[in-house]
Amino acid sequence: MQKLAHFYHSIEELSPKEAKYHLSKYEKVVYPKKTIILKEGEVENYLYFIDKGIIRFFLNKIHPAEPSKEITFSLLTENMFVSAYDSFITRSPCSYNVKTVTDSELYRIHFDDLEELYTTTKISNYLGRISAEQLYVRKMQREISLLTHSAEERYMNLLRSNPRLIQEVPLKHIASYIGITPQALSRIRKQLL
Repeated sequence: MQKLAHFYHSIEELSPKEAKYHLSKYEKVVYPKKTIILKEGEVENYLYFIDKGIIRFFLNKIHPAEPSKEITFSLLTENMFVSAYDSFITRSPCSYNVKTVTDSELYRIHFDDLEELYTTTKISNYLGRISAEQLYVRKMQREISLLTHSAEERYMNLLRSNPRLIQEVPLKHIASYIGITPQALSRIRKQLL
């Protein structure tokens, strides 16, 4: 909880007492690698903070004329807040899956506890906004990258910004995340050697 506590204590407007109260609402959960945290069709009840591990968001693409496949659209690592946020805020079933890539330690806060914090502490709305902004910025950066960069540029940007993903995430998920086939990713990797 040290990393999450550091986040809370770094907020100047938050007193140590308020930080302690907020932190008391989180519970630690540990998941082995390849564990589904949230399955398509379920409602997201938690906002998570990744203390250790890598989390993958993916869709199951099912087309009658093609074999089904998973499409990875988000990869998140330590010190990030993570949630199927659209499901979390609308209280509606999620249209995708959330799964651990590696053994993971997370701290989570339940929707009801977060709502209670919003109504009882002044700083909670600020913290909620920060979490939402982080999720939104990551989403926009990914969309812009898919629209404006080549596959090679997307791979190189990922390699520069988070080399750990390249080392620990299976290449088929990296390929899907950057919008290409595993074969195309192999060709890019060979050209870079």
